[in-house]
Amino acid sequence: MKAVWIPKFGKPEVLEVRENDDPTPGPGEVRIRVRASGINFAEIMARQGLYQDAPPPPMVVGYEVSGVIDAVGNGVTDRVEGQRVLAMTRFGGYADTVCIESGQSYLMPAEMSFEEGAALPVTYLTAFHMLFNVFRVRSGDHVLIHQAAGGVGTAASQLCRSVGGVTTYGTASASKHDYVRANGCDHPIDYHSVDYVEAINQLTDGRGVHLVLDALGGDDWKKGYSLLRPGGMLIPFGWANMAKFGKRRITHVLGQLTNMPWWTPMKLMHENKGVAGVNMGHLWDEREMTLEAFTALLKLYEEGAIKPHVDRSFPFEQAGEAHAYIEAGQNVGKVLLTP
Repeated sequence: MKAVWIPKFGKPEVLEVRENDDPTPGPGEVRIRVRASGINFAEIMARQGLYQDAPPPPMVVGYEVSGVIDAVGNGVTDRVEGQRVLAMTRFGGYADTVCIESGQSYLMPAEMSFEEGAALPVTYLTAFHMLFNVFRVRSGDHVLIHQAAGGVGTAASQLCRSVGGVTTYGTASASKHDYVRANGCDHPIDYHSVDYVEAINQLTDGRGVHLVLDALGGDDWKKGYSLLRPGGMLIPFGWANMAKFGKRRITHVLGQLTNMPWWTPMKLMHENKGVAGVNMGHLWDEREMTLEAFTALLKLYEEGAIKPHVDRSFPFEQAGEAHAYIEAGQNVGKVLLTP
């Protein structure tokens, strides 16, 4: 088998491809020959040494794959060889062969490509959980989606559109506004040229929004909280502002920590606002919740309500270029690795 390894913390070029013996599925596991692996920003932070959940280097990261089952372990009755699946991996997804618990795999609809299959799990599960489990968005709500042209942003915009009657605001570079609109965002905002807080206040006559989805962190969490209407909620689910292009910079990290806001229960109570954090990696054992979400998402896919968008696919040998492409903010939708 081949896999993309992070041998040490550093810039994108530290990534390297190594070969190892094929793994053997244990009891309750299936082995998947991977056709595509999804890249998430958490893995870029792991390469920089900023993702505390990642194992120490040398390591293989990656949370999601699609492919074909070619072996099943003892006790597996719900999967058979030859089935096309998308799957969640708790690291190890940057590989052409993975073994996972059978319950972490999901049968792909016949019309779904392997690229779409690898682009769906993390981003759509994250967006679904925030919108429908944590907040429960409904018609009439106003939602701010940061990084609206990214993977989670694309998923959140499509899912809000599927509800109907939800007004969405999305931060994105001006060159990505057509893409953002096509995925259901009502009001794209170029954060490079305007203050998005002022823009949203103008668009809402100063009332603000019901929900902010924010993977930026630091000062942006403060801004998002200021935009909430009474009864509104800020959901932090990442800290992209912590990472700078290339490698970890301690002075920058300390600056971000200094700008991190603090909310007391009394403040939240008096202002009738809420803050709810989301880290999908820490919900790994919530299998019932995950199954319900994927069942709903795959149904929405089959109905045509959602559709993952793959920006580019890079071969394993160009994994460093893939990371650099995302770090530079060039992507719209999902970026993949393919064996």
